[in-house]
Amino acid sequence: MRYPNTLILRQKFEGQRLDDVAGAVRAELGRAELSGRIRRGETIAITAGSRGIANLPLIMRTLIDEVRACGGEPVLVPAMGSHGGGTAEGQQRLLESYGLGEDAMGAPIRSSMDTVLLGETDDGIPVHFDRLASECDRIIVVNRIKPHTSFAGDIESGLMKMMMIGLGNHTGAVVYHRAIVTHTFDRIVRTVGRLVRARCPITLGLAILENAYDQTAAVEAVAPEAFETRERELLVQARRWMPRLPLEELDLLIVDEMGKNISGQGMDTNVTGRKVVRAPGMPTVTRVFVRSLTDASHGNAHGIGQADFTTTRLVRAIDPRATRLNSITAGNPQGARVPIAFDSDREAIDAALSTIGLTDPERARIVRIRNTLKLEVVEVSERCRELLADCHDVEALSAPAPLAFDAEGNLLPLSA
Repeated sequence: MRYPNTLILRQKFEGQRLDDVAGAVRAELGRAELSGRIRRGETIAITAGSRGIANLPLIMRTLIDEVRACGGEPVLVPAMGSHGGGTAEGQQRLLESYGLGEDAMGAPIRSSMDTVLLGETDDGIPVHFDRLASECDRIIVVNRIKPHTSFAGDIESGLMKMMMIGLGNHTGAVVYHRAIVTHTFDRIVRTVGRLVRARCPITLGLAILENAYDQTAAVEAVAPEAFETRERELLVQARRWMPRLPLEELDLLIVDEMGKNISGQGMDTNVTGRKVVRAPGMPTVTRVFVRSLTDASHGNAHGIGQADFTTTRLVRAIDPRATRLNSITAGNPQGARVPIAFDSDREAIDAALSTIGLTDPERARIVRIRNTLKLEVVEVSERCRELLADCHDVEALSAPAPLAFDAEGNLLPLSA
C-alpha cells in the first residue's frame, strides 16, 4: 500500500505554567490556614494514587512536609478504587512506581482494601469508605481536576471522584459503577460526596490543574464545603487547557503507547474521540491504532477496546486478570476487548487504511502521537498539513518524507 508522506509539527497551546510548584503548594496551604485545621499529634491521611500527574512526587512531599510542620503525623492512603489488581499490596506497589514510596515521601503508606459502611444516599446507594483512612484524625484529598474519560457533567474527575471511587476501594468502586448504569454520574458523585463529607473528617482538598504540555499549571487548596462549587469552576478551566489533536476529523490516529500512567482508560477518550458521551470540539476519528502498553501499567490494558487495531507485542504485555478486574469494576467490559492485532506496525497501518472508506490512503488524514498526554509534537500526513495551512498555532519541524520503518516493519521512534 502506498502511504502519504508525513512531517513533524509542533502545536502551540494556551495555558500558564507554575515555575515554583513547591512554593505554590506552600502558599496555598498557608492561604487555607492548614495549621489551624490540624492539631498537634493528629494522624493525617493524604490520598494518593492518580496516575500521570506532573510533579506529583514533589507536590505530595511538599504537602507531607507542611503537615508535619503543623504538628500532624502524615500517612499516605492509596485511593485507587480497584487498581493494582484490587489488592492492598498491588496498590502499594503502584504508589512506589509513581515515585510515592515510603522512603521518597518520608511517610508511611497504609494500604488496605477494607472499607467501612458510612450509610446510604437518598437513592439507597451504600457508601463505602477506606477503613484505614476513616480511622485517621483528618483526611486531605489530593487529585487533578480534568474531564473524565467516560462521564460528562459539571463535576467529572477530581476531588469529589477521589472521595467516592478512590477512597471507596474495590468494594465501593463496584457499587458506584453499577449505580451509574441507573443514575447519572453527576448525581452519584454529589450525593456520595456529601455523605462522605458529613461523616468523615475531610479537612482540606488540594486540586491540581495541568496545561496542555503536561505541566503543572495551578494548585489550589479547597475547603471541604466548597468542593462542589469550586470543582465545577476549575473543570471549566481544565477543559480550556487540555491538549487536543490538530484536527477534529481524522482517518487514522496512531498512538505509540497507552497505559494506566497516562489515563484511566489507557488513552484519554477526550483526545481519541472515543468517549461515550461526546462533547463539543471532540474529534471524530475513523480508526485508532495503538502500538504498545507502558511498563508502568503492570499489564493493565483497560481501555484497549477504544482501538480498532493493535500489535501482538502489546497483546503479549496484557495481564488479563488486572485488565478484566478494572474493566468489570468500571462497568465498562468493552474496555477490555482486544482489537485486531498484527505482528508489525506496517501490517496494522495497511489494515487501518483499507477500512477508512473511499478516501485514497495517500490522501488520508493521519496523525501520530506518542500518547494522549504528549500532544505538543505530532507527526501528520501531508493532507493534514494542507488543512492546517492557515493555522498559526502549528509549526513545521521537518520536511515531508515517507513513513520510516525498521527492518521488522515497525515505525521508527517519533522525534522532534
